[in-house]
Amino acid sequence: MNRILVFITLSDSGIETIKSTPELPKKEMEFVNQWKEENKLESFFISVSKKDAVLIFQNSDELATKELIETLPYFPYMEKIEYHHLNKQF
Repeated sequence: MNRILVFITLSDSGIETIKSTPELPKKEMEFVNQWKEENKLESFFISVSKKDAVLIFQNSDELATKELIETLPYFPYMEKIEYHHLNKQF
């Protein structure tokens, strides 16, 4: 089964903005939870520092996945976004 792994790194200034704006994390998680309910998002990980995140999408192509990421409230604060195509073995 094909998956798309998205590795996101937030900018330092972005993290400060997010920390000082409590509604941003709530809005971000609304998207993540909706994607999980819609069976688009298989897994979601956040680093201990909260600067990095890994999202694994299923039933999606790269273009659709990029469009989803660009709708996130954190998108303006993302310093780096990497997309990797994976083939799930088990």
